[in-house]
This record gives sequence, C-alpha cells and structure tokens, in this order.
Amino acid sequence: MKAQMWDQKRLGVKPRRTWQEAVLRYLSEKSQKTTLDADKSHLRWLDPFMRGKCLEEINRDLIAEITAARQEPYEIPRKKGPPRWIDPKPTTVNRTLEIIRAILRKARDDWEWIANCPNIPMLKEPAKRVRWITREQAEILLGLLPRHQQPMMIFALETGLRRNNVTHLEWSQVDLERRVAWIHPDQAKAEKAIGVPLSDQSVVLLKGQEGKHSTWVFPYRSKPVTQTSTKAWRDAVTAAGIAAGFRWHDLRHTWASWHAQDGTPLNVLQELGGWASAEMVQRYAHLSTEHLAQWVNRRTGLRVGQGTDVFTTEKKKATEVVA
Repeated sequence: MKAQMWDQKRLGVKPRRTWQEAVLRYLSEKSQKTTLDADKSHLRWLDPFMRGKCLEEINRDLIAEITAARQEPYEIPRKKGPPRWIDPKPTTVNRTLEIIRAILRKARDDWEWIANCPNIPMLKEPAKRVRWITREQAEILLGLLPRHQQPMMIFALETGLRRNNVTHLEWSQVDLERRVAWIHPDQAKAEKAIGVPLSDQSVVLLKGQEGKHSTWVFPYRSKPVTQTSTKAWRDAVTAAGIAAGFRWHDLRHTWASWHAQDGTPLNVLQELGGWASAEMVQRYAHLSTEHLAQWVNRRTGLRVGQGTDVFTTEKKKATEVVA
C-alpha cells in the first residue's frame, strides 16, 4: 500500500478503480436523468460481464464479446403459455454500448480515473420513418380513449411535450395569465429549461383542469399517471384504424409534423420542441415544402397541355433522321 501511495503521489500513477465504483458514481451524478431507469436496465444486463473488472481491463476484446452477446435472442417468461422470444435490434445493442461509452468517458474526462478508454463502435441502425397521424385520426383516437387520458392527449398535441412532462406537470409550472408553461432543466431530456407558449385551446383545456388537484394538472385518482401505453391505449389505437405500434411518444412526432406541414420554420420548431440540435428537427423537413413551391413551376422545356404533342413531335424528328 505504501508503494502504491508513492506511485500515485510522486509518479502520477492513477489508483485502480472498478467498474462498480464507476457505475455508482455515474448513477449518483445522473440521478435526475429522465431515462435513468433505462440506463439501470442496461447496467443490470452488463453486470455479469463487468463485475469485478477494473476500468483498465475494459478493452476492445471485451466490448466485442459484449456486442456479440447482446445480439443473441433471449426469452421472456409468461404467466401463461410458452415464453416469448426477443430478437434484439441494433438500437437495443447500441443503447447498451452507449452506456458503457458514457461511463468510460466520464471516468477519463471528468473524474480522471483512467488515461484513455477504448473506441466503442456502434452497429448501423436502419433509418426510421417518423410515425404521425392525421388530424382526422387524432380525433377518432381521442374519442376512444379513457376520459382521464383525453385532456393529456390534447395537451400533448397542442404543446409537443414529452409524456413525463405532461403527466407530471404541476400548477406551479403554469401561468394562465401570461399564457405560458415551463419545463425545468432537470425535467427536460436536454437538461435545459423549456418555455412553452400556450395556444388558445391549451388555455381553455387547463382552465377545465383547475380544481381537480392542488399540485398536479392532470391527476388520476389524486396521483400523476405513470403509464400511458396501457391496454386501453393499444385497444383505442386498433379501433381507430391506426397501424399497430403507435406510441404515446408519437404524439410528439405528430405535433411536430403538423407544425412542419403548416409552414412553421424548422429553427422555430426546434426551439418550441426543446431539441438540443438542428439534426433532430431535420427528420420533419420533408413535410415542409412551402419554401420549394415557387420553384416547381419554373420552365422545364416541355409544353405539355399547350397544343403541342411532345411525343408525336419527337417521333417525327426520329423519322426525319432515319430518312
């Protein structure tokens, strides 16, 4: 121990830290992270591979072993019937690898526990289509939902807020006179405060929620809703004729898609939605074509519909050349 202390003090040798120490510190620092439960799920899966490892022992070979193991199908037991087999997608594998990368980078850059960390390559993820519904579909779905979910869905479509920001919205975050609500930094995914201007319909909706609870705007049995993707939600989606797999989070995509179609500039949409980067908003760019409309009727060289049969003219030219 004296020799180790000498190495650390005089020679700058860093003390050996374990993976468990790094995980505990990471979870402590990220205790307010909105996706912390998902991180914990990935860390539980990683534990058999990482338990007892020092951070210096986490190398490319171990990462490759973890990547291969994470792609293997696994079964989930059911109370009734045979177990259900899950074939992990590249997105699932990458989320697990990302938590390893985040912890190792923290250990290197912020905590100075290690001098370097291995490069962790990600799997290629297929490009996803944005899931959104039309206003007509939204009206049908709204009428099929349980009564306590209806005002939350309307508010989500009016503001574009994420699920937890709607279900756990407090009256202390709303100012009806100024027609604004706000999301605190520790409640936002990008960890930055979000100002939420309220539309006319939002104001009417919130006034209808007054008096239901002293703290929560959308209470259910005097508590915030903790789960929105319920059987009632899935049944309503099916009954509305919407493709299976439409999630509550897709209401946010719907809100953004409607804005893009209505001509809201993407930089304004980014600020309204609280996205950290412009790249996140670009997935809605193809839905906004107003800025391109002035160019589509420019001269193309064809006069179809103005008394000239283009194809007959071209056929005649070809005949003349042959002659």
